[in-house]
Amino acid sequence: MTGSGSSVRLTIPAKAEYITLGRLALTAIAGVRPLSDETLHDLKLALTEACTNSVRHAYADGGEGEVEILYELEPDRLVVEVGDAGSGFDPESAMHGEDGELDEGGLGIEIIRALADEVEIGPRDHGGSRLRFVKLLADQ
Repeated sequence: MTGSGSSVRLTIPAKAEYITLGRLALTAIAGVRPLSDETLHDLKLALTEACTNSVRHAYADGGEGEVEILYELEPDRLVVEVGDAGSGFDPESAMHGEDGELDEGGLGIEIIRALADEVEIGPRDHGGSRLRFVKLLADQ
C-alpha cells in the first residue's frame, strides 16, 4: 500500500494460458473502484496485448520464464506494468518489419497506446523489458 492507493503484484509463467489470470486479477482490482464496462474492457485488452508480447517475444525458442504484472490503483488512475526477464527489445525497431509495415508486436503496442492515457516501454533495471500503461479514471 502506497499513500492512498494500493498495489498488487502477480507473477505468472510466460505461457499464453496464464494470461487469463492477469485479466481476472484486473477484474478483481476493478471491484475496489468501480469502472465502466468500457474502461474495464479497454484495460483488459491492453493488459492482454502487453502480456502476449512478453509471452511471445521475451524468451527465445519457447524458453522458460515469467511475466510479472504490477497493478497500482490510485484515486485518479490505474497503472499497470508488465515486465519480463527476457532478451529485451528496441520498441522502435519492434514496431516495423523489413517492409516498413507495422508488425504483429507493433500492432499490440499501438492498441495499448490507443487505449491508455500514458504508455512507457523500456528495459527493466535488472534486465528484460517492461511496458507500463496508465488509465486515468474519471468519475465513472
